[in-house]
Amino acid sequence: MIEDEEIEILLTDLFDIHGYDFTSYSRASLKRRISRLYSLDKFPSFAELRYRVRTDESYLKRFVEEITVNVTEMFRDPSFYLSLRNDVLPILGTKPFIRIWHAGCSTGEEVYSMAILLKEAGLLKKSLLYATDLNPSVLEKVRKGIFPLIQMKQYSESYISSGGLADFSTYYTANYGQAKFDQELSDKIIISTHNLVSDSSFNEFDLILCRNVLIYFDKDLQDRVLKLFDASLGSLGYLALGSKETLKFSAVQNNYKQLNREKIWKKIV
Repeated sequence: MIEDEEIEILLTDLFDIHGYDFTSYSRASLKRRISRLYSLDKFPSFAELRYRVRTDESYLKRFVEEITVNVTEMFRDPSFYLSLRNDVLPILGTKPFIRIWHAGCSTGEEVYSMAILLKEAGLLKKSLLYATDLNPSVLEKVRKGIFPLIQMKQYSESYISSGGLADFSTYYTANYGQAKFDQELSDKIIISTHNLVSDSSFNEFDLILCRNVLIYFDKDLQDRVLKLFDASLGSLGYLALGSKETLKFSAVQNNYKQLNREKIWKKIV
């Protein structure tokens, strides 16, 4: 079992040697994930795990993948997407150009969900979707736009519940157990690594989505990230968070008004 002080040693190594700053992540979540990896990879000692993380680039990649959370799906929480479709996109549609940031996008299912919403609203041609994540290997999956075909039945049901206007299967080509989404969608997605812990704002956005990422951060880091989003949102822009996340008690809460029962806020200052 990994000890608390060993977690701190690993976090210091990650930052000092490789520049990854996980020091403000929830310790309980990190300990769970590192302990799982320690057991899975059958390390004889903590010293051996530490040596691999410090010196082996390929193992470092695996380590970062395992301790960052990459659980996502298309049209997750259909009522959230229904609200985007009905309450947010008609307002964004009045703008000459639309910039949307998916922060902590993981493997990109939510980015493609948004691209489909924009296409059905007739807004895709004047939109750009910026997909960012700390983990470069998950971004490669966003770039390819290929997801397991077995998941399409569930995604199709969620799409229909979110107010989908077409046959969901028209958006992808099925081949060898994989679903490859249309190039028209991926052409509108700009992919980049971005570390919410240490990187700054890089554009002005009309809508920022960061769903189910903040729950893994401590309160101070949550506030820092929300201030980053606030600085990155244009006037009257929208911020969307995950179902267990909120702006309440944050440093920026007075700048926003919650739209409805969904976790979507409009910037009012």
